[in-house]
Amino acid sequence: MNTIRKLVCAITVTVAGAAFAAEPPSKPGVDAPELARLGAQPVGVRTLEVIAHNQPDVLAFDATRRAAPRTDRKLTVDLWYPAEARPGATPETYSGALDAEAPGTKSSFSIPGLAVRDARPAGGHYPLVIVSHGRSNVTAALTWLTENLASKGYVVAAIRHEDPPYTDGSKFVALGLRRPLDIAVVTASLQASLGREGLIDPARTALVGYSLGGYGVLTAGGATLDPDGPLVVHTPEGAMIRPFARGGAEREALRAPNIVAIVALAPAGGGVFAAWGSNGLADIHAPLLLIAGDHDMTVDYATNARAFLEAARGTERYLLTYHFGGHAIGLSPSPASMRDNLWDLDWFEDPVWRKDRIVAINLHFITAFLDRYVRKDASRAPYLDVLVEESSAGVWPAAAQGGWADYSPQANGVTIWKGFQRRQATGLELLHRLADGAAR
Repeated sequence: MNTIRKLVCAITVTVAGAAFAAEPPSKPGVDAPELARLGAQPVGVRTLEVIAHNQPDVLAFDATRRAAPRTDRKLTVDLWYPAEARPGATPETYSGALDAEAPGTKSSFSIPGLAVRDARPAGGHYPLVIVSHGRSNVTAALTWLTENLASKGYVVAAIRHEDPPYTDGSKFVALGLRRPLDIAVVTASLQASLGREGLIDPARTALVGYSLGGYGVLTAGGATLDPDGPLVVHTPEGAMIRPFARGGAEREALRAPNIVAIVALAPAGGGVFAAWGSNGLADIHAPLLLIAGDHDMTVDYATNARAFLEAARGTERYLLTYHFGGHAIGLSPSPASMRDNLWDLDWFEDPVWRKDRIVAINLHFITAFLDRYVRKDASRAPYLDVLVEESSAGVWPAAAQGGWADYSPQANGVTIWKGFQRRQATGLELLHRLADGAAR
């Protein structure tokens, strides 16, 4: 009997796990805050190419000559967009591979989606969101965000940066130039091509980046590299980077045009790299949302996201912090094939926070932020302008009406963050700063 019971339990766990895994990560669960839910529009996905002409081939940098050859770089971009419904169409399953623990090897995975490959775009003129993944990541691990935003009426373009292996640190400094170059080129190219197509409004463009991609979107969004900083002065590659730094002849090549909002998750660029110096982040003028964990063991919280909040004084900005959260806040929940090895699992999962919970909270705040600053939807302001900085300090008095699963109105004595359920706002902090000189 014990053997039968064990067998039944094993089958039950396996089936339950498979059913859970079959849900696209872009579709949040029942405990998600209000704005995380999917939008009303079907989603299509297609893949296209962008050519970056006459770019420095940063991975071919010659330390002897202190220069890099110029080349045309082909960039693959995955595009999600509001689409016409195709009843009965098979949704996309995304495939990817990340560097495994053994150098030179990869761990493959797949993630279920809800988008339909090459579906006909819905009529409309949508905002554009450019997404930059982390170092050695892949776009397939970001569909929690790309599909969700597309269902809400955004056209979302995620760049396949095709970085060198994560275990090869010799090219890291060179990527400090290539990442914002990729973002700037893809942004300008898609604004032109998708604008002609009538799919997007080029004047409403936002940037979203994770980790190295966070550094990339901050730089492409306006932050200027420090010509006297460690990246330029203390590295051989500095000779290649200097023309693109503040005051350099090619500075504008790193700037993406028409940026009206920036989101950076677990962004790199501070600490020992001091990429922008003390003043470079002040050159950002688009509203900024920073998201980070204060126990990030890959990108130090205090000298990166927390410091960036104060340094980006030229714009209105927010910092959402996961208390005890780590670095893995930008990727989807772990696919089944990445759960048997701790190295593989750590690409995706946080040691403390449930990953589906992180995804839902990220979706809620990114949606509120983009709607407010890209679409100019003033109704989203209360979701960001919270009454208490520490989420756990919010209260829902017994006298206030509301069911168990109702979302906080952040009114009538309820100070729990707007859009969160009664006992679901905990372990978070949201800080807000205005641009220097802005009226309160």
